[in-house]
Amino acid sequence: SIPCCVNVPPMSLTATTSSDEEDDSDSSTKPIRSEKKKNPVSLFQTGGDPPKEKKSKKKVPPKGAESEEETPETLQKNSNKKGKAKKSKKLKEERPPSPVIEVDNLEEFVLRPAPQGVTIKCRVTRDKKGMDRGLYPTYYLHLDNDKKVFLLAGRKRKKSKTSNYLISIDPTDLSRVGENFIGKLRSNLMGTRFTVFDNGANPDRANADWSNVRQELSAVVYETNVLGFKGPRKMTVIIPGMNADGERVPIRPRNDNDGLLMRWQNRNMDNVIELHNKAPVWNDETQSYVLNFHGRVTHASVKNFQIVHSSDPDYIVMQFGRVADDAFTMDYNYPLCAVQAFAIALSSFDGKLACE
Repeated sequence: SIPCCVNVPPMSLTATTSSDEEDDSDSSTKPIRSEKKKNPVSLFQTGGDPPKEKKSKKKVPPKGAESEEETPETLQKNSNKKGKAKKSKKLKEERPPSPVIEVDNLEEFVLRPAPQGVTIKCRVTRDKKGMDRGLYPTYYLHLDNDKKVFLLAGRKRKKSKTSNYLISIDPTDLSRVGENFIGKLRSNLMGTRFTVFDNGANPDRANADWSNVRQELSAVVYETNVLGFKGPRKMTVIIPGMNADGERVPIRPRNDNDGLLMRWQNRNMDNVIELHNKAPVWNDETQSYVLNFHGRVTHASVKNFQIVHSSDPDYIVMQFGRVADDAFTMDYNYPLCAVQAFAIALSSFDGKLACE
């Protein structure tokens, strides 16, 4: 396969272009043919009976549902050299868009897992304009289709000791106390570990049955690179498992020792799923690491990644990558919801000196 970006430094992660549909940038993870028939849904179930077919059909949107299998395999070429901005218009037209997806109740939609068999294609834009947005940009998530439906906004809190992003279902209201607050992303002091919460209450303010306490929706761990080594990032993503009905198992930690990160660290993986970013392959011709984004990513960046389950590296749970200076595509599949995927993407924007 030919990389879409040439003359990029080794730490830049590039997409690949291919004229042959059989060709894949990462041949080491090519599945054997029989694996194609495996239902990826079973990878995320952590208890109960296998999901029934009719249950999965119920969650598919009535209009414009697009199976991941139908995504065009042909990839577009892009040299990504500075000074070639005139190509960007063409690339925008060639990037496969998302089908029409009905979002009737925004709060419900962004917390609901993607329907099984449907890729939700989104676009993240970064706004650095304004007094302090150079340091604290606002990030917006929209569906990547003709309607460009707004889904979420996120911004780093200013007076926080660690990186702390608020996530809102209103593009203008990013306050912690507002009714539009839907979740948050919080990092450790090093900026290498992140936890994603919904908008529930702190455990200190729990009611009798604990039902109002916030859920942990995801955790992200960035592996620290040895000093001086310039290579692609290594990410581990930890998410709650799914029950037999295809619903997320609630994880409501009572303290910091009960969260997703501690469970993963202690290998207590009941109702917990571990995912990783797909390892890119080194391309000698372009002297860069490459991944196959199937036309959805056009610019080289260390932030480009694909999240997969080790048992089925061909099923892309989520992918994220640059298409312009302040624009990125973010596509996610079952079992992720929009809040989980957006928060994972936000974690990749955070400065990680220990990981670069």
